[in-house]
Amino acid sequence: MERRWVGLDGYEVMGAVRAGRQVLRVRRHGWVVADCSSVAEVAGYVDLADLCEVIELPARRDSERIAEAQTSSHHR
Repeated sequence: MERRWVGLDGYEVMGAVRAGRQVLRVRRHGWVVADCSSVAEVAGYVDLADLCEVIELPARRDSERIAEAQTSSHHR
């Protein structure tokens, strides 16, 4: 699973490979802004304190559905 971070104003940072080297790709509104070789270089485009890592949770299987709440028979 890829790691990615999102920030304000549509910025997104994720790992990528360019010319055989690992880079941190900065995008804004889906458009590539820069491929950075260091975190310091990323900081030139986006405030690092504004970035939040995106954590994708696994999808719930049908068998794990939450049971529907019912009333107790002794409360009728």
